[in-house]
Amino acid sequence: MTEDALLSVEYGATRIDCRVVHRARKTLEIAVEPDMSVVVAAPLDATCEAIEAKIRKRAAWIIRQQRFFAQFMPRMPERQFIAGETHRYLGRQYRLKVVPHVQQAVKMTRGYIVVQTHRPLSPDTTRELVEAWYRDKAQAKFAERIDANLQRFPDGELRRPKGLIIRQLKQRWGSMSPGSRLMLNRRLIEAPLDAIDYVITHELCHVTEAHHGQAFYDLLAKVLPDWERRKQRLEQAMV
Repeated sequence: MTEDALLSVEYGATRIDCRVVHRARKTLEIAVEPDMSVVVAAPLDATCEAIEAKIRKRAAWIIRQQRFFAQFMPRMPERQFIAGETHRYLGRQYRLKVVPHVQQAVKMTRGYIVVQTHRPLSPDTTRELVEAWYRDKAQAKFAERIDANLQRFPDGELRRPKGLIIRQLKQRWGSMSPGSRLMLNRRLIEAPLDAIDYVITHELCHVTEAHHGQAFYDLLAKVLPDWERRKQRLEQAMV
């Protein structure tokens, strides 16, 4: 094995899927990411057999770490998109009000998310309108918070993402690609502002620290000393 590759290892009834990344290093390191993915950083001359042996040796630990992170995965509540239902925006609860109208629009007012629609009895239409409204709000608010959180870093402008992608993700709140394209979960717009800032700052740290090693957490703690409190609030608010 001489280049980056995907590797699957059977451990009892469990299959462990890993991404193997070769680097100029002397030791082989295994990391379990918060999205439960497994990354193996291996020396350039590491053989497939040696990598598999290391994974099997650490398999019990890998599975424990995946189970730990699984409890913090964003959970997607079932929404019916009917009048009276509660929806979140920036950490606050709003009731859904659906009113017949010749023009379709969504707006917030006095504790309500008001959906104007010419099909007030169609939850599917209401869903489409509300989701489009959330995406528009997320695009604007996330861009604003990226600007604000870049200021936490001495080299902030060098960390500016080359693109912002907003998706409905099932297993993570955000990710930073090797090409510095930032992807954020659309549902994050429902979280409190300090939790949104935590996710964005976390991903900005990944521009220079790809994995969750000590250097990554040292940087995160330096630029966002209360990151653990913010992370906990995110997990509590978005169950």
